[in-house]
Amino acid sequence: MATHVARATAHYAAALRQEIRARNAAYAEKHKLAHSMSYGEAPVVCYEPSGGVHGNFLAETYRAILANQQWARRLQKVHTSSRTSLPRNERGFWAELDSCNSSDALLMNLFCYPGLFDDGRVLTLLGVDGGALPAFGVKARVPLAGGKFDRTEVDMRLGTLLVEAKLTEADFQSCDTEMAESYRDFREVFRVRELPRVRERYASYQLIRNVLAAYADDCAVCVLYDARRPDLQQSWFEIMRCVRPLDLRLRCKALTWQELAAFGPVRLQAFLEEKYGIAAAP
Repeated sequence: MATHVARATAHYAAALRQEIRARNAAYAEKHKLAHSMSYGEAPVVCYEPSGGVHGNFLAETYRAILANQQWARRLQKVHTSSRTSLPRNERGFWAELDSCNSSDALLMNLFCYPGLFDDGRVLTLLGVDGGALPAFGVKARVPLAGGKFDRTEVDMRLGTLLVEAKLTEADFQSCDTEMAESYRDFREVFRVRELPRVRERYASYQLIRNVLAAYADDCAVCVLYDARRPDLQQSWFEIMRCVRPLDLRLRCKALTWQELAAFGPVRLQAFLEEKYGIAAAP
């Protein structure tokens, strides 16, 4: 069963990476955007800022990011494999958000777009009160046994909502049993015997951690994924059904980029469809 699931996940992830790579190669050439291709059999389009423009972002979004100190810091997070996978550039480094496959860049393209929250529909869709502003790469405080905390990053916090964003990533990672069981609330929050495992490791570790973070901070948690990745949806549902407290289970949400795009302005919708193939859900 685990092998079958892994093969399905690999298929969906590879197919989406291939589509996004082709779309971005055409997009970069059409709009004359500064970019390079990574090395290897499956090259990735990586953009770099030039003349106040960054090809991985809509112009309005990029200006809004630069104007916000917390948001702008995300642009400096170094791409971990850039030294071996990308050519040198004038900036002296490549950032994670330069990659066309970056789910964080996609997340910011949406949630930093000026006026996205003005009519209140997006906040209503997410179940968030008005006035909330997104914060990215937030350090969660997930209690560990013994009084310490896991401060792993959450992709985005919007009011009382924690968001895990995925695009072409293979899965939600896994962890050994000792790590998962070191969390203070692990057995209180989950029906442990029902949690999915891969070779004696707990599957979907990122989701387990985020649910525990939501429980500790009385938050909701939402997974944003692409409708072309039913494998990610299935992984999230497998974790949700193992959540013991009913009120916490009801605060676990799933939303596709396509569903969210339907609430965006026309210009944003056109950008998402051209660059990512994300067509607004009817």
